[in-house]
Formats: sequence, structure tokens, C-alpha cells
Amino acid sequence: MTTLYFVRHAEPLHSWEDDRTRPLTDEGTHDANQVTAFFEGLQIDAFISSPYKRSYETILPTARLFKKDIETDERLRERKAGANGNNREFFRKRWEDKTFAEADGESIASVQNRNISALNDILKREPKRTVVIGTHGTALSSIINYYNPSFGCDDYLRIINFMPYVIEMTFNGNEYLGMKEKVIIEKKFKG
Repeated sequence: MTTLYFVRHAEPLHSWEDDRTRPLTDEGTHDANQVTAFFEGLQIDAFISSPYKRSYETILPTARLFKKDIETDERLRERKAGANGNNREFFRKRWEDKTFAEADGESIASVQNRNISALNDILKREPKRTVVIGTHGTALSSIINYYNPSFGCDDYLRIINFMPYVIEMTFNGNEYLGMKEKVIIEKKFKG
């Protein structure tokens, strides 16, 4: 059995202009240590992350605990946000039509395709191992939706304030076995 722990990043500094280099807030850094506390005592074989700073920084204390490097994979990055698309109206539009994207934005289908491509490579490369993956809200939601098509906008909105949010997914080869929520730290939505 392969176990994948997806860690949605802790609270980022929302006022930071560049999405790729947006760091964690002080509170987010504190919460990243709570993620590390969850993983203490488990056997972790590998760490993979979105290249975005907030995801990387969220799993970094845990990787240090296990004395492991973090591999980054560009396919695990967050959805490219377009103009004026970070509001509930656009969230619903994107989930109702997964091919919809606002001007200069990226669709849920596009996010899902690249994340599942990365996930399939991880499952092939890391069979019967336990891997921690640093991710984002939309990216993680698209992965959950792939394995559980009933997961939609209301479910996405339920977890939008969970920062960090850790889930466990298990697989037998490429066969999805199930998912469990492990860590939920709720924050106030600032979008």
C-alpha cells in the first residue's frame, strides 16, 4: 500500500504581491510546526512539494525532522488566478464547468490534469512508500474530485479556510483505496 499525505499550506501573507514567492505569516509558521507534530513518530519516505514558497515552507520543518530533502514539481503548483476571479461567484462557475477560466486564469480541469499527472508519476516512483506532498487548496480539491467526483464547489468552500489541512490518501498501485482527514486548522477567508 502507498500512503500519500497531502498538506495544504499554512496561512500565507495575503498582502504579498507575487503568488509564487508568497511566504507564510508568523501564525502560518507556527501552524507548520503543528503539522510536524502530527507526523512525529510516523515513517515518511519522501517529500514532494509545489514550488510555491508557502507550500514548501509548510512541510519544511517536517522534512528537517526526518532529515530529508524536498523535491519540487511544477505540476503541483496552484491554479493560475486570472483577473477578478478570486470570489465565490467565480468559484461556483469554475466548479460548475471545470473547463471555465476567467481571463488569464486557469480552469479546474487544467489544474486537475497536471496534478493527476504528477500524482501518477509519484505512485509509479514511490510504490509501497509514504510520501508527504505540499499543495494548495484548489490543487488538492481537484485531486479529491478526481477520485471522488461528488466532491464539488460546496466541499471546496468547506475547506477553503483550512490552512494547513492534511489528508491521507491510500493506494494499491494506482487503485485509490480511500481518504481520511488528519489535520484541520481553520482560518478566516481573506479572498
